[in-house]
Amino acid sequence: MKVALLGPTYPHRGGIAHYTTLLARALARTHEVSIVSFTRLYPGLFFPGATQFDESGEALLPPAPPERILDSINPMTWRRAGLRLRALRPDVLVVPWWHPFFGPSLGTASRVARRGNVPKRIFLCHNVEPHEATPIDRALAAYGLGAADGFLVHARSEADRIQSIAAGRPVRVHPHPSYEVFSERTIGRDAARSAIGASGRVILFFGYVRPYKGLSDLLQALILARGDAWDHLFVVGEFYEPRSRYHALLSDPALAGKVTVVDRYVANEEVAAYFAAADVVALPYRSATGSGIAQIAFGAGVPVIATRTGGLEDVVEEGVSGLLVEPASPEGLARAIERYFDDDLEPALREGVLRSRGRFEWDGLVQALLDLAQACP
Repeated sequence: MKVALLGPTYPHRGGIAHYTTLLARALARTHEVSIVSFTRLYPGLFFPGATQFDESGEALLPPAPPERILDSINPMTWRRAGLRLRALRPDVLVVPWWHPFFGPSLGTASRVARRGNVPKRIFLCHNVEPHEATPIDRALAAYGLGAADGFLVHARSEADRIQSIAAGRPVRVHPHPSYEVFSERTIGRDAARSAIGASGRVILFFGYVRPYKGLSDLLQALILARGDAWDHLFVVGEFYEPRSRYHALLSDPALAGKVTVVDRYVANEEVAAYFAAADVVALPYRSATGSGIAQIAFGAGVPVIATRTGGLEDVVEEGVSGLLVEPASPEGLARAIERYFDDDLEPALREGVLRSRGRFEWDGLVQALLDLAQACP
């Protein structure tokens, strides 16, 4: 089949760009793939990070160079991108959706791309609604998602959330695939720990820091936990909120000398070392849809301690690939951390992670997308 993707990929950075790239690679194994991408994602005023572009030494590249046409705030490019997609004549158009801000650009380009009943337009929804909503989001989402013929989401909770928007259009649920790609660089635990300065029982919090990620709950949990239950926490990721909000917690005597903060976007080639060094990855999210971080952990063979929220409950099997606790419960999180290390759960849970990998293969996602396209009227 001819499949087109409309979404961010290299040289843009971050989880959505990585996902789109890996999906393109998986599709290209058996289908003809083209990508129409962005010249600009966010206006500088709206972007809290240092740069929107991937400066990694080992870039994650799509199977073919993307055609960078779409500018999120330039309406002329929305039509231009749609006309280019129409000229490509794909059977299926897959559109990653993650924030209503992109509703006008993605919605317009997807509408223009349609000629008659082709292509079937599948919106692959990472987040049906944003984690931190604004009043205008509902209108932007209604317009953007209104261009879809069908929807694929990564969590049952997201399927429930999109029903009112879908209005009878087909909705499918399929797990977020895993990111083994970041652990293809072979590195042993000892070498990884030497590289990042880690030792003892190591917990990793990875990814950009925003309120819904629950870092404050994790820090409170580690203050509550027995001091001899764990040794080192790594907080690795760019802060998308003032770091000063965490100063009081990070200054607590219980955490003295036990927390390392790496406040920056981590290059692709560095990711493997942090996960190889970790005994467990903490996902203390207060809300969630899916989690790319969970799938980087699983791709590296590392268990997780996560909260029972959103898509995390669909992905993490209690006592098999990790432990689950209630969200916004530092006390519950503290007890889970103690249990993980006191009961030496890591070996059994690592085996469980490896057994679970078959659920999260990219080829399965490709088939789910194409099956959904066949189901669209």
